Amino acid sequence: MVDPVSAVDVALSPVESSLYNNVQALLKDMSSQSASHKGVLRWSLHKKLEADPCGSISLIRMLVKELDKELRSVKKIPETQSYKHVIPVLLTLYYAVIQSSVVIPTSLYQTVCERLMKLLILPSPYSAVALSTLRNIKMEMSTPGSLYQRKVTSEQNLRNSTLQEKVFVLADPAVFSAPLEAAVRAHLETSSLVRDTTTMEINLVQRVLQMGMGATCHSSRLAQALEVKEHTVDTFFQKVVVAVEQSVMNDAGGRANYLKKLQRIYRDILTASEEGFTKLEHDSACSTEMPFPEINFLLWKDEEDLWDLLANLTRCSCSNSTSVDEEEKEKRDSVQSADSGIGRDLKDFDDTLRSPVTNPTTSFSRRNAFKSMKPADRLSLMKEKIDAFPGNSNVLDKDAARHTARVVVMGDDRVLGRLTRAYHSIRERESKRLILTKKLNLRLYYIPVTDEEPSFSSPESPSHTEDRLSLASVLGRVDPWYDSNINSLGAAISKLPGTLSNHNKTQEQNFFLLDTLCYYLRCGTQPVNLPLYSVKMTRIVSDVSSVVEEVFVSHLEADIPEFRHLKETIQRPSARRKKSVVSMVLGAVISINYTKMSLSKREVVKGDAPMTCGLVITSEPAAVTSGMDHLTVRFDSVNPGQNTTIQTQNISIRTLEQRRLSVCLDKDPRRTYTDVQRVEISPCLDPGCSVRTRIGSSQDRELLLSKYLDKVLSLPINTFTGMNS
Repeated sequence: MVDPVSAVDVALSPVESSLYNNVQALLKDMSSQSASHKGVLRWSLHKKLEADPCGSISLIRMLVKELDKELRSVKKIPETQSYKHVIPVLLTLYYAVIQSSVVIPTSLYQTVCERLMKLLILPSPYSAVALSTLRNIKMEMSTPGSLYQRKVTSEQNLRNSTLQEKVFVLADPAVFSAPLEAAVRAHLETSSLVRDTTTMEINLVQRVLQMGMGATCHSSRLAQALEVKEHTVDTFFQKVVVAVEQSVMNDAGGRANYLKKLQRIYRDILTASEEGFTKLEHDSACSTEMPFPEINFLLWKDEEDLWDLLANLTRCSCSNSTSVDEEEKEKRDSVQSADSGIGRDLKDFDDTLRSPVTNPTTSFSRRNAFKSMKPADRLSLMKEKIDAFPGNSNVLDKDAARHTARVVVMGDDRVLGRLTRAYHSIRERESKRLILTKKLNLRLYYIPVTDEEPSFSSPESPSHTEDRLSLASVLGRVDPWYDSNINSLGAAISKLPGTLSNHNKTQEQNFFLLDTLCYYLRCGTQPVNLPLYSVKMTRIVSDVSSVVEEVFVSHLEADIPEFRHLKETIQRPSARRKKSVVSMVLGAVISINYTKMSLSKREVVKGDAPMTCGLVITSEPAAVTSGMDHLTVRFDSVNPGQNTTIQTQNISIRTLEQRRLSVCLDKDPRRTYTDVQRVEISPCLDPGCSVRTRIGSSQDRELLLSKYLDKVLSLPINTFTGMNS
């Protein structure tokens, strides 16, 4: 029996044949080890659709066939199927629908929905991406043009937009030299140079009307009418936005009512512009390209920069949505109802945004004071964990109307370590008083870039020479589509200073970085949660003891400085030198206490680590291990034959005989601590999940929720596939 889908369009036209070859090359590239074409094939396919919008229908039909192949393979070998091609096919399908400026037949939409429904049987995260794609397709079916309209109005912060977004790109100055910074800034700031609000509004109105009305919309006449009434196009733009939002949010009257509204807007535009048609003799068509969002690029020199950016964005959104009087009333209410009676303790809102307290010892302190938070605010802090909890009822869907801050960090493991500290600090501040969370959705993205040459050293070489892109490798293993499109972007970024002076490069080629970044922002909606670990270090300087609390996400290295040279010395051929070195460090130099990885998590192991120069601790996320989050601890012995490795989630390390450790976090020399006697490491608890109640008060809903939710803080890096650890 012939598969009805396979029988469609057996004889492909030249355009269809070209698209088919593109799709097959794209999927084949997923299994390739070569990095030469990664990311470029996807970009070329999207550019081809921009040049020929009619090809989107043929492309969607081909992608349906690919989904059929995946479904057939699931039935045959469900246990061993890797589903590697599911994500590329789904996201290419989604992007083809957004990019399409031609009407897609309802029958084709229905076929797509049927295939997507069948994909819901796949395990997470593939079913999650399939469900998200299904919801978007259904929304586009009932409200044609809605995907494009909502994406453009939010990205461009156009007038009357209920959802607004800001994009910040933070580059690590440790990686970005002055020429590289100038080149990347020049490429990304192109997005601001090509922005024209009126043109975008005209294109949006025309796109939505064409998608909704189909053949009854005379495109050239509509384009001329909009050009004639360019000075009043905002009126029609607002009507289109309202019609789309009412249809999406309320589903008032369904698709038929929505199309009637579009027809009325269409007639109003033509009627208001009839007198101007004689002035135009040429045809105009709306742009098929999605405009670039405004991108703010800066070197991330101070960790407080992230808080300042988000706080300023929050303040702007507050000024747009609420009056100053309302904001002041909210502050007074929070002081009167949530404070312990000391009104001065709560700093002014504007002061909090401008200048967070940097020296806590100089601020006013209280003893036995309790500061509560509204139940709704506490739930907002736990929103992501509640949404991920099995059987949740999406109690916080109303918060989806918040504005979105998309933060992209560029660098190696060090910049993610810096992001870890900043993110933990934000959660701590928000747990004391909600400033950002109830007004902003924070979305984090990572583009790996390094200034380090590939290392070809032996496995026994010191760990500071190891590859600084270990977390990028983790994300690439979890999400092959991220590996193809984003991990491969670092090499292209490193070459930008050379292309900046090469005038033979076309402007389209220079848009590759910008196009890929926009694709990542639009389609990278699924987070990979990287677990964070808390580090408590006891330092002794001049017989004065102090405690430092830190966090790390990927790597901790501790060594005894006076033993650093021993490993190199002992590996030299002199037997006499080897014997003398071993005698110097014979015996234990550190003591360890850790919890062994077991089902009960109760087995505690104590002991000494003899002849140890230091140790290296790396994080192993559950997303990669297919088990549970844990740490791998490798002890670096003077004698390589005595190196040992353990796995744990909690460990305490103490030096013996007056020796001291030097501790480096996330491979970042800027985060090195010396004179450390004791190090205690454990999973970092999320301050936002810490619910405190007054003595004698009854347990409320959020307290019960916090009892069962995972309280470990994770760094959510958005990818295409995603994975909860």
